[in-house]
Amino acid sequence: MLFAALSVIWGTPYLLIRIAVRDFSPPTLVFFRTGTAGLAFLPFLFRREVLRSLWNHWRALVVYTVIEVAIPWLLLSTAEQRLTSSLSGLLIATVPLIAIVWSWTTRHEGRPAWSRLAGLVVGFAGVAVIVGVDVHGPDVIAVFEVLGTAVCYAIGPFIIARNLATVSSSAAVGTSLVLTALGYAPVGLTHLPGHLTPEVIASVAILVAVCTGVAFLVYFALIAEVGPARATVITYVNPAVAVVLGIVILHERFSLGLALGVPLVLIGSFLGTVGARPPAPGESASSADPTAPATAEHDRLATDGET
Repeated sequence: MLFAALSVIWGTPYLLIRIAVRDFSPPTLVFFRTGTAGLAFLPFLFRREVLRSLWNHWRALVVYTVIEVAIPWLLLSTAEQRLTSSLSGLLIATVPLIAIVWSWTTRHEGRPAWSRLAGLVVGFAGVAVIVGVDVHGPDVIAVFEVLGTAVCYAIGPFIIARNLATVSSSAAVGTSLVLTALGYAPVGLTHLPGHLTPEVIASVAILVAVCTGVAFLVYFALIAEVGPARATVITYVNPAVAVVLGIVILHERFSLGLALGVPLVLIGSFLGTVGARPPAPGESASSADPTAPATAEHDRLATDGET
């Protein structure tokens, strides 16, 4: 049930963002998403021990905030003004593949296995097929904006593993939301939309409450049930949910590019991550395989009840 719930929750942001940017400008949407959700974290962040931990890692937290939230959420919202939600969700599925490339180039991993190389080739071939068949003219820029989002999402776990392993995940998430909201406040508060439809209001409310707040609680609970390695399988389901929701709710076209590209991207992501080295005793999952979004801290939070 947790897995099914998270598949839907993290497969819907692309649909909701596509609806929200009808009335909200991308910077204003980012401000409302992070500001509203960040308020829920403030009581926790002002605990003395949490403040001390945050102060000791403030540089890494700022970098993490920029890479994981401030830049990618703006890029994705901007791209979805032109791209369909289904295509955006599928392109985000390249995160594991990009993380593998980053891991090799930064020497986090040794010589890659042939299965992982094959996964990279197949996955990025799927992206090439989709872009070549479905994307034309100015929309190519939007594709690069989504791929830029994927790059940021891929780098984020490396920052956690290397610089924020001792910081509570709740503190890191809450701080990143609050800092992003403060950064976007000048634009968000001065570029409020003049008109909001009920659909847009509902989309933003669900983005904040469900896709940002409830999602992390469900994710930590899922890790407690099945462990961090098996929890990452969610990565292969979310894009399919995004495609289905876009087609069914927004009546987006299931094109030839999607028909050919969806299997290639998902198979490539599976092959690219299936051969990850298991962690040694006492080593966190994130340091053994930085492509995995879960960390040892996530495991601790899910089991000791802090979430």
